[in-house]
Amino acid sequence: MFKIYMEILGVTGGIGAGKSTVIKIFKEKGYSVYNSDIRAKKLMEENDSLKQGIINLLGKKAYLNGSLNRSFIAQKIFTNHELLKQQNKLVHAEVKKDFKNWVSEQSGKFCIKETAILFESESYKDCNYTLVVTAPERLRIKRVMKRDNIPEDKVKLRIKNQWPQEKLIKLSDFHISNDSSIENLNKQVKSIINILENQI
Repeated sequence: MFKIYMEILGVTGGIGAGKSTVIKIFKEKGYSVYNSDIRAKKLMEENDSLKQGIINLLGKKAYLNGSLNRSFIAQKIFTNHELLKQQNKLVHAEVKKDFKNWVSEQSGKFCIKETAILFESESYKDCNYTLVVTAPERLRIKRVMKRDNIPEDKVKLRIKNQWPQEKLIKLSDFHISNDSSIENLNKQVKSIINILENQI
């Protein structure tokens, strides 16, 4: 864990669970959020050593005219668990450095690290507390099909490549169930904030 002056809450959740909605609520309440997925994509576009590592792993087609070939990469890694694991390892090493620099610039009692692979990447070790957002699988599939305009079988494949929600719940300090209203979601977030603010 980083030697810093503030606590870190790691927030995760499978595709379509509603992690982004929960994060939005935290932001509205004034908490700083580091989005690991967005930063990872930026680093994959701009970090030369990471770009070379991805090319070595997936081949030259991983980049087209210097830009990330997302469709090619998705096709390769979502059908090959070992490649997905190796790419995550490469990206996480650079994200870890980037996150450490970001934290040093924050203020407040605690900040948030948002990542889809909090436990898989072992980045939970950088956090004081962990939170998982879940939702029924049928609801998750429906959300992702609508959001990404992709067929059901592709959504199911992505879910299959992620850790089961039950496992994430057991590993996390906090659990938010995103299966009803936004009002209910707000209440759950507020409850966790109260606990953390009183503990820190």
